[in-house]
This record gives sequence, structure tokens and C-alpha cells, in this order.
Amino acid sequence: MAKQIGQVSISQASMARQKDEEMRARKREAEAHSDARSDEHVYTLDVENTDEESTLNFDLTPVYRAHHMHICLGIGEKFRDYYYKNRLMQLNLDMQISTSQPFLESHQPLLAQVAGFFIVEQRVLRSADGLLSESQVESTWETAIAKITSILEDQFARMSIASHLLLVKDYVTLLGTTVSKYGYQIAQLIQVIAKYKDKYHQLLLIESRKQIDDILANDSYEQMIIKKEYEYNMNVTAFHFEPDDVVPEFPYVAPFSSGVPDICRIVRSFIGDSVSYFSYSARTNIYEIVKGYLDRLLIEVLNDSLLNMVYARSLAMSQMMQLAGNISVLEQSCDTFLLYSAQLCGIPKRIAQRSHSGLTAKAVLKASQNAAYNSLINLANFKIDEFMVLLDDVNWIVEEAPDNPNEYMNEVLIYLETLVSTAQEILPLEALYKMVSGAMSHISDSIMTTLLNEGVKRFTVNAVMGLDIDLKLLEAFAEEKFYRTGLADLGKETTFADCLVEIRQLVNLLLSSQPENFMNPVIRGRNYGSLDYKKVAIVCDKYKDFADGLFGSLSNRNKQDARKRSMDVLKRRLKDFS
Repeated sequence: MAKQIGQVSISQASMARQKDEEMRARKREAEAHSDARSDEHVYTLDVENTDEESTLNFDLTPVYRAHHMHICLGIGEKFRDYYYKNRLMQLNLDMQISTSQPFLESHQPLLAQVAGFFIVEQRVLRSADGLLSESQVESTWETAIAKITSILEDQFARMSIASHLLLVKDYVTLLGTTVSKYGYQIAQLIQVIAKYKDKYHQLLLIESRKQIDDILANDSYEQMIIKKEYEYNMNVTAFHFEPDDVVPEFPYVAPFSSGVPDICRIVRSFIGDSVSYFSYSARTNIYEIVKGYLDRLLIEVLNDSLLNMVYARSLAMSQMMQLAGNISVLEQSCDTFLLYSAQLCGIPKRIAQRSHSGLTAKAVLKASQNAAYNSLINLANFKIDEFMVLLDDVNWIVEEAPDNPNEYMNEVLIYLETLVSTAQEILPLEALYKMVSGAMSHISDSIMTTLLNEGVKRFTVNAVMGLDIDLKLLEAFAEEKFYRTGLADLGKETTFADCLVEIRQLVNLLLSSQPENFMNPVIRGRNYGSLDYKKVAIVCDKYKDFADGLFGSLSNRNKQDARKRSMDVLKRRLKDFS
């Protein structure tokens, strides 16, 4: 009957643990819904019917009778030796691992058999009038625990699925709880469980990576539209993305895509699985350990997978914006994940909130946000380059002053309008600022680079006037967007228009009536502070006041106006300076 005895005892230990878990859950729920002080509530575990022996009825009368008869016959010692040796053989037989079924299926009958065996031996020790000695029982237990730990180490080392390891570990923990109530030492069992905590969590990390990679690969990266209250509760309220008392209007457009709540569910599951493994330990002592594994999940798995998506260049601009927005939401969720960990570890929320020790992952995800923003800037600049190629079609020696902007600028403005309107819906203002500022600076650099390159041999004042029209349109767009998007409220010292300052100052210099003033330190600092001497020298060397048309060059060949003389002076002084 040993196996049945063991199964009943382990089942009772399991029920007691379940009651304990329910009590903890009630305590967490009460704390979450009450502002009362913790000492106003007293929680106790209902231990009714948890005494194993009150329900473990097995009859040892035949053993008592046989022992008594052998004593009366004067051969009690022989019977005691016989009993001890036969029980050892029985134990060795009980602890044989089944070769016909996996350990995952056979571990419970095996461990229940062992538990039952030692419950019986403890009863015999206490009630059979010296049939067993304390030292014999201890020696038998030491033999058994050594064999059990050897089996567990071998089986744990073979396992490749976290839930399988957890299942076996849970039953081993129940075995330990059961036999410890009869006075058996279980330190070796605890040690082997603790030894494999890293392997268990490594398996969890591997499984979580597969799940997160699958979510990221299949996400649409479009804002999640929630039409029903239960969907809102499941995807928003559950993870505290919005205050719990906020009641939105439906349909609710979330600032994240569907992958974010899915990832949060995986993180929560990981935390729960991590805490479950430490059920053999005092919960308050495992918080720092669980936090460490949570950091690994968020850094080694989640952040790494997010960066792979950022650098894969497989997403369109709007999708990359949403990915950046998702990373922002996940970074902000780190505090929620930490509070959830503390809650499961039995640490009151108010104490966890006072802790100054947060997750390292929060800073790491913040850095990944910046990586995503940089990728957005690169994507935007790459697209802008497609339009800036049209600069090659500009007539740099045009004979008449243009009335309209160049074609490239029309295309750029259409793209920027789309870019800003899309970014406003998805990105935080700081990210919007970085992306549009980067685009403006890139446009300024592109025009400057075009003027410096060998492709432009020379250009006229009329071509510069065309650039001036282009810049005025771009500057007007930049100013309008900077203020209408609310970026002015951030107190930024540099506006979007300020990002165009280099090319604006160059155009102003080329259209100036006295360009030689560039060499005046005071005027240069006030009007041309962003211009580089070498760049100005190269550009000015290509600059002609008038186009070399057939009649234009003949009629103006000997004409030297004040601006041309001033420009010639500037050219000479720049050559001397260089």
C-alpha cells in the first residue's frame, strides 16, 4: 500500500499548498483594492484537515503480531534484522526507474512510492516496540535521498522543455513537504532543485524568444483598434497602459499595435513561471532573483528581438514608426512588470514602489528607442534622397529669375507633409522632433553637397534666387509644423527652420550686395556663423553674377557692378586665407 499512502499524503500536501496560494491571492487582491494599512488585516492559513495521519489509515497489526511472536520465541533480534534487510531490498526495488515510459510519466508513482515507504517506516519506528531504530531509519533515508537526487540530476540534465522540468520539480517539492513533516531531512532535495534553476530559466528564455520572435514577425505594426469593452480590459486595462478609472470612447485607437499586449502576456507568464519554480523557498527571499531573470528576459530576449526588427530594414516607414512607438510603451511597462513580480513574491505594492532598485532593462529599452528613432531618420533621409536627385536637373546657369520653386522641392514638401501627419498619430513628440529635425538637416546638407560637388561647374544669381524660393517654402513649412504639432511647448532651442541655417546663410551670402562682409568677424558671427571657410571658397569660386548666354555675356562682359566687385574681393581674400 506504500504507493497509495504516498499518493494520499502528497495529495494532502498539494491541497494545503493550494489553500496557501489562495490565501496569498486574497491578500494580493485585498491590497490592490484597499488603501488601508497592512496591519489592519490579518491573514491566516486554514489548516483544517491538513494533518496527514488524521486520514492515513493503514493497519500494521500483522507486523506488531509477528514481532511479538518472535520476541516470545527468543528470536526477536533475528526478526528485526530480517525486517530491516527485506525493507532495504523493497526500497531498492521501489526506486527502479521504469524503462517502458518517460520519466515525465513515471516520476509521480516513483516518488509517491518512496513517500509511502518512509511514512510506513516512521509509523513502525514509533509504534512497533523497537522493531526499527532511529539510526536505521535515518540510514535508510540517506540511502534513498542519495538515489533520488542522483535520478533527478540525471533527468533534469536531459530535459529540454521548461514546463516538464517545472512539473517534476513541483512533485519533488511536494515529496519534500510531505516527508519533512515526519522528521526527514530534505536539504539535498532543495539543493538539487536550486542547482537547476538556471537551466529552467534558460529553457524559459529560449521558449519566450521563439514566442516573441513569432509575434514580431507577424505583427502588422498598425495601431490597434479596439471596439469592445472586454477587448479594452484585456489589452489595455490589464497592463495598466491607461489609468484604471478611464472609460474610453469606442472605437479606441491604441498607441501600440497588437504585438504589445501579446508580448506583455508572455512577460507576465514568464514571471509567473519563474515564481512557481521557487515554491520551495520563502517568497520574500526570491524577489531579487526573479527580478534578475526578468531583466534577462527583457534585455537578452525582448530587446534583442526588437533590435533585430529595427535593423532588419524590412519595415515600411509607418511600420517603423509604430515599432518605435511600441518600444516606448514596453519601456514604460517595465515598472508594471516589476510590481507584478513583487506582488507574486508576496511583497506589498507600497513597499515595492518605494524601492529605488529598478530594472536595468528600462534603460536598455530606452536606448533601443533611440536606435529606432535613428532608423526612422535614416529611412526618411533615404526617401528624401530619391527626391533630391532631381537637383541634378536644375539649370544652374539659368538666364532668367524663376517665379516658382524647383520640382525637387515640391516633391520633398509633399513627402514631409505625409511624414509629419503619420508621425503625429504614432510617435511621442520627442521622437517626432528628432525625425523631422534630422530630415531638415539632411535636406540642407544635400543642397550644400550638390553645390560643392563637381557636378555643378558654375551657377548664376538666378539659380541662387531659385534656391531662395525653395528655402522660403521649406522654412514656412518648418515653422508651421513646429508650432502646430506642439513642439514649441517642449522648450526646444532649435526649431525645424534652424536646421536649415547653413544653406540659408549661404544663399543669403550669395544674394548679399556686399558678400565681402563675410570676412568681417562681427558680421560673420552675426549673419554667417554656420558657414565654413573652405565650403564658402569652393562655392564662391563657381558663382557668376550673370549667365553666359550669347548676348548676356557680350553685353555684360565689361560691366562691373558693386556686388560683383565685392564678390571678387571675397574670392581673393578667401584664397589668401586658405
